[in-house]
Amino acid sequence: MKAVDANLLELLKKAERFIVPIYQRVYSWGEAECGQLWNDITRAGASDELSTHFAGSIVYIERGQGTRTSREPDLIIDGQQRVTTVTLLLAALAARLDELPEEEREPVTGFAPQKIRGLYLTNAYESGDEFFKLILSQGDKEALKAVIRNAPLPGSDSRVVSNYRYFADQLRGVTTDAIVNVCRGLAKLVVVDVKLARGTDDPQLVFESMNATGKKLSQADLIRNFVLMDLTPSRQERLYEDYWFPMEREFQGVDESRFDEFVRHFLTLKTLAIPRIDEIYDAFKSYASDQERHGTTRDQLVTDLSRHARWFAAMALGAEAVPALGKRFRALDQLATVTYPFQLRLYADYIAGILDSRAFVKILDALIAYLFRRAVCRIPTNSLNKTFATLASSIDTEHYVESVCSRLMTLPDYRRFPTDEEFEEALKTSDMYHLKRRGYFFREMENHGRKEEVSTAEYTVEHIMPQHVTRDWQRDLGADWEAVHDRYLHTLGNLTLTGYNPEYSDRPFHEKRDMVGGFRDSPLRLSRGLGQLEVWRAASIERRAASLAAQAVALWALPALDEPVLAQYRERFNDSRRFDWSQAHAILDALPAGRWTSYNNLAEAVGTGAQAMARHLAGCSRCVNAYRVLTWDGTIAEEFRWPDKEDKRDPADVLSAEGIQLARGRADPEQQMSSEELLALVGEGEQ
Repeated sequence: MKAVDANLLELLKKAERFIVPIYQRVYSWGEAECGQLWNDITRAGASDELSTHFAGSIVYIERGQGTRTSREPDLIIDGQQRVTTVTLLLAALAARLDELPEEEREPVTGFAPQKIRGLYLTNAYESGDEFFKLILSQGDKEALKAVIRNAPLPGSDSRVVSNYRYFADQLRGVTTDAIVNVCRGLAKLVVVDVKLARGTDDPQLVFESMNATGKKLSQADLIRNFVLMDLTPSRQERLYEDYWFPMEREFQGVDESRFDEFVRHFLTLKTLAIPRIDEIYDAFKSYASDQERHGTTRDQLVTDLSRHARWFAAMALGAEAVPALGKRFRALDQLATVTYPFQLRLYADYIAGILDSRAFVKILDALIAYLFRRAVCRIPTNSLNKTFATLASSIDTEHYVESVCSRLMTLPDYRRFPTDEEFEEALKTSDMYHLKRRGYFFREMENHGRKEEVSTAEYTVEHIMPQHVTRDWQRDLGADWEAVHDRYLHTLGNLTLTGYNPEYSDRPFHEKRDMVGGFRDSPLRLSRGLGQLEVWRAASIERRAASLAAQAVALWALPALDEPVLAQYRERFNDSRRFDWSQAHAILDALPAGRWTSYNNLAEAVGTGAQAMARHLAGCSRCVNAYRVLTWDGTIAEEFRWPDKEDKRDPADVLSAEGIQLARGRADPEQQMSSEELLALVGEGEQ
């Protein structure tokens, strides 16, 4: 790698051609960045004291030797934003100078229109793409060509076009002296010229370090560059056009965090480990490297990622074409996003024909009921990530619905599926007004069974007995009005929907009932029956709460499974406790210092699942070498505990002392033992 200070215009003049690879993000500078560059250039040009102005760095991979009939371009991997913006300013300057009288068209030596185009923008004796010194990727490519040719500009909403027009407007509104300052300022621009040698320097490492400064790339940008950067241009273009670009199109118009979210769920599904949201790129690199070590090609990796992105878009971005599925996907997205790793597995089986749409709907209904019942019962959610990361291991494809629903219904303790009794009691007595999913609850209650859905977004939640108790309300509620108010104010029986909340205010019940738009006139099901009541007291609230709670229990119903079926699955799910772990113990005893294995490898060696293995090791008092068993990517499991509770050693320190190489908390994959090697430790490998 060579890094030197260079005059930017000299760099452009000497370069035959810069090309922005297809995997780079599109040109994204806006008017704010262009305005800052304009101010910097004009200020430098107007100052006799400033001999240079630093404009950042340009990192590129130098072209190969090529042949007599073709030339390889320099590939920009960092700095395309500033190079493109300066190119746009030069093109706008050349066009503006063309408009001046001939004797004024070279205000500064070297800055005549034909010289600007011939030295910095084009290769005069070339044709096709080789005519242009800078080639952008995808939609920006043709726009920049039109700008440099001074041809009619495309009508698309392109940053290239809008920023070119910005500079053209700036130049049109200034004097000839100001144009001189622009030319002088451009001549003072200095960059760090970082040239990487093909086949020697690792452009990905340089790219990552450069991303630590300047305008941060998204996780999607980083992952795309990692996947495509080291491929040949033809493979880059094919994978981008066939898979990556369609995948980006799925996420077009939504916050870029949704792509990060998708990759996190994808990795959770594939690895059973949940990466931190700020470590998704690193986790993806580890996953991709692990896959390639096991024979997965880059094409297969991108194809698989693109396929799952399409399914995620159907579930999370409103792209599902089947109404019954789309409705349930929307509900799950509002309730909790932790289900997506499991949903991706379901969708894969749905596409493969293993799971039909009716069965899919039944499972989604069970997930919705599970999540919403837990929300109403105020059961902590911190266990849900791991619950849904591992739920796929319970699937029996021969009895798909039965196996999934049975697993949900047999989850213990804090992971439990609330019973009808627990759910009903929480509905009747808990604070439903401050429930986080309040809007979802009232919308579903109002619209269940309707052929034409009522938009509840226009309505607000109304306290029938108001939050402020007037004398009229004190009289109606009776002598113990304070106790009634404290107990029932925010409960389900006292809540409804209305579009007349300000008009209702603290009015007595009979006025709320009989006024224009009152309860008697309400078209909403939730207010049905209120118009026939004479008074609103504790007994009225309790009766209405019981009625609504019964409806909710039916709406968010438990899966219909008989107790003998549940008992059968309960027995099956408990099988891991009776598993013969002696072989695993023998392997652990023989696992040498300086080597490690994964839960997956150890589980495969002894014939069980990775999750069952993790659970066993977490409670195994004799498994003294369990610290040498790590997650799939070589990190120490969050659940790891020493058999001796008094042992406070850091397992990372112990592993390092034994010779395990740890980089950023991950063990060297070369020191990992496969399942076959583990079996060989106890004399049970292949003969």
